[in-house]
Amino acid sequence: MKKIDLVLGGVGGQGILTIAGVIAQTALRAGLNVKQSEVHGMAQRGGAVEAHLRLSPETVWSDLVPTGTAAVVCGMEPMEALRQRHYLAPGGCLVASTDPIPSGADYPPVADLIAELRKTPDAVLLPAAEMARIAGNARAANMVLLGAVAARLKLPEATVRAVIADLFKSKGDDVVEANLKAFAAGQDAASY
Repeated sequence: MKKIDLVLGGVGGQGILTIAGVIAQTALRAGLNVKQSEVHGMAQRGGAVEAHLRLSPETVWSDLVPTGTAAVVCGMEPMEALRQRHYLAPGGCLVASTDPIPSGADYPPVADLIAELRKTPDAVLLPAAEMARIAGNARAANMVLLGAVAARLKLPEATVRAVIADLFKSKGDDVVEANLKAFAAGQDAASY
């Protein structure tokens, strides 16, 4: 596997750091070097959360992804996807949920945000909340997006699934299964 840079963005409580942790653990289990950086902002009050991940078979010296170099930018909601899009490398993939989390009266019309996201040459836009609900856990929208990211990066599926199972095993088999179904739904939606 070559060096991969990713940037993830969302709002506090959406599970961005969970996605980052699963990807980091997957990379570590695959023998890669990992650097991860997180910006929590006012996450407990619905503020922005951002995570940078750098994966490589070689030593990774910096944990911040330079602008214009990310293979994938993932946004848990449309505005945060647009805020992070400048990190995307030419030919990179933007993965985003179309479910908004309005942060105030000045939040732009959702249709305008989606139209702007569609201008990205390789954009995977998903109704992640609905997909998660259908999978059996409305709170697993982050696993839907993780599935899309994993599909585009060709992360080892068995390893990702094992990390997800380990992460949620204390919550019971039903929660594990729902999260794995949400992951699979995202994978299927983003595969090509």
